[in-house]
Amino acid sequence: MIKERVALSFSVDKVISKMVNYFGTDVRRINHALKVYTLTSNIAKLEGMHGEELAILETAAVLHDIGIKESERKYNSSAGNYQEIEGPPVAKELLKEFSLDNKFIERTCFLIGNHHSYKKIDGLDFQILVEADFIVNIFEDDMNSDMIKIVRDKYFKTKTGLEYMDSMYSCE
Repeated sequence: MIKERVALSFSVDKVISKMVNYFGTDVRRINHALKVYTLTSNIAKLEGMHGEELAILETAAVLHDIGIKESERKYNSSAGNYQEIEGPPVAKELLKEFSLDNKFIERTCFLIGNHHSYKKIDGLDFQILVEADFIVNIFEDDMNSDMIKIVRDKYFKTKTGLEYMDSMYSCE
């Protein structure tokens, strides 16, 4: 839970600022994070999410790929499994000034540390993050229509995510 005294000082906008400063001149990664955050927030709100659950999800969306710099430094790779290892410690460091309670930090880091592990999806928040990341990655990775249909059919479950997929990409 966001502690009452911290609620006024915490905002996802401040997390976005920290993410932008962390990535510095890596504009491609900043833009990716902002696109995933925007879609995540929109899908979540249209699916009825609000309050602390939404704040956790939005924070995780902004920071979902925050481990990529450490992954490249340590493993010379940006592979998802390395991002999942390196992301939570970086996220914890970036979030420490907000004095968020352990539940908030742990769920945020769980989402960051598993966002490429689709068999671990355990809630609506996780589902929405995966869907938003896929929607952005489909475009950024120039996925072909056969792969898009496979991704849609296998991983999309929310009404809003499915509507966006059908609107943005030809999945028939």
